[in-house]
Amino acid sequence: MQKYSFLQKQLHKLVLGKKFLKRILFDIEKSFFYNVIQNVKEQQHVFITGLPRSGTTILLEFLHQTKEFASLTYADMPFILAPNLFNKILKKKNIQLQERMHQDGIKFDLNSPEAFDDVFFQIFNNDESKENLEIFVSLILQRYKKYRYLSKNNNNYKRIELILSTFPSAIILIPYREPLQHAYSLLQQHKLFCQMQKKDKFVLEYMNFLGHNEFGLNYKSWNLPKQYVDPLNLNHWLEQWYLFYQNIIKNNIKTKNVILVSYDELCSNHNLIQKLVSKTNLNKTKNLNFFILSKKNISVDYDKHNLAKCYEVINEIENLSNNLIN
Repeated sequence: MQKYSFLQKQLHKLVLGKKFLKRILFDIEKSFFYNVIQNVKEQQHVFITGLPRSGTTILLEFLHQTKEFASLTYADMPFILAPNLFNKILKKKNIQLQERMHQDGIKFDLNSPEAFDDVFFQIFNNDESKENLEIFVSLILQRYKKYRYLSKNNNNYKRIELILSTFPSAIILIPYREPLQHAYSLLQQHKLFCQMQKKDKFVLEYMNFLGHNEFGLNYKSWNLPKQYVDPLNLNHWLEQWYLFYQNIIKNNIKTKNVILVSYDELCSNHNLIQKLVSKTNLNKTKNLNFFILSKKNISVDYDKHNLAKCYEVINEIENLSNNLIN
């Protein structure tokens, strides 16, 4: 996005910044392209959600590279709500692989999947989302000629009930990481995006368009802080880690469709990768070194009691049976 031309930025502002225009585009797309896909509700679609920096993007890429799923890609931007229509009108040339602005080594081109479906949820209330979610997914399946949908959306932890009521066979994958490393990664990303957004206002606008408020100047905490309010304090992110996964365990383990998976274990345990492949009903993969563990030296002070509470949650997670790949 930082390399967008002036015209590209204006196009994104026009298409993604106007709610009424997004609804019009979706209605046009439905009118011209929506066909009922047989058994779409019964397909085992996969929805990846959770805290950012937990491995959600690399998990998305791992599943997408099997070529068994349809997912929104950078080629669909900014016409997220009319992917078939503008695929017919606009023929984009692919771009050279480049590192995303997170500066984390993950590279993308136009064919790379990304978390764009929050644009859909921004224009509908809960009842309207339930009415239109099957249509939206069907349109993406038609665009990519697949039968299973793959989504990564960190905000979808709030919509698990909605997703499973629409697609009762869907799998909700929620990765988690060692909490101190995870919290430190979140802190560093927050600082990075604050710097970028101060230098370039469009980066802030772009993130708002897509509903990405995970860090930066538009940051919104996942849970109301109880003790640590300042997002420039490592303890804030540790507390958010604890509150997030504690709530996941409390509210979302009543169904076997919600699956937690340790990202750290995926990086070192090939058997766990095979179990993930099996759990998502995919063909066996030969790419067993897809996940790479990043471990930083952390010299920042933190509340050890805060961290201990996080490890108590990990112990609870590891005691789960139907909701854990292990």
